[in-house]
Amino acid sequence: MANLLSNFRNTLILSLLLAGVMIFAFGRAAPGGFDLSFWQAVARWSHVGFGILWIGLLYYFNFVQIRMMPSIPAELKPAITKHIAPEALFWFRWSALLTVIAGVAVMGLRGHAYSAEVLSLGFAGGLVDGDQGYALLGVGVWLAIIMFLNVWGLIWPNQKRALGIVVVDDEKKAKAARVAMLGSRTNLLLSLPMLTSMAMYQTLFG
Repeated sequence: MANLLSNFRNTLILSLLLAGVMIFAFGRAAPGGFDLSFWQAVARWSHVGFGILWIGLLYYFNFVQIRMMPSIPAELKPAITKHIAPEALFWFRWSALLTVIAGVAVMGLRGHAYSAEVLSLGFAGGLVDGDQGYALLGVGVWLAIIMFLNVWGLIWPNQKRALGIVVVDDEKKAKAARVAMLGSRTNLLLSLPMLTSMAMYQTLFG
């Protein structure tokens, strides 16, 4: 067992296999079997899983790396900028994309009318009493989309310059690092309202 757990890839594969067994068991036990509701649940599981990785890394960058970098001795900083940060950014940006794709799948599997209500903040077909839940969820969805666009359109391009993946002069490198930091802080700012929207809606409106 220790040998298995010492290998990241094998541990992750086994975890996914165990999760797959659980998902199959839910399909067998669910009242509708492997119906549309089951696939909605699978999409939501994917959405939550990828979201944990995305937001977890966002919090790592903001709670740990950005705060601690100024206090790290200059000779040790390359360990972060050349090895840890590029790897973390790989998982960060792709988990952001997969989170959004899975979230869109959840909406799509609930139907066009539901998706239209959420994306229009409840205004699709006219705002009526009871559409407040759609509005509150829609705010969270649009915040997540803004955060996703921020990752790919602002944070990642500037991090490539800041980390030396794309070679620029020192002035542009320093500017890129600051822009990437501010982009990351913007996502931190938006993350808690976004998570509030997602979690509160699922509990109170289903």
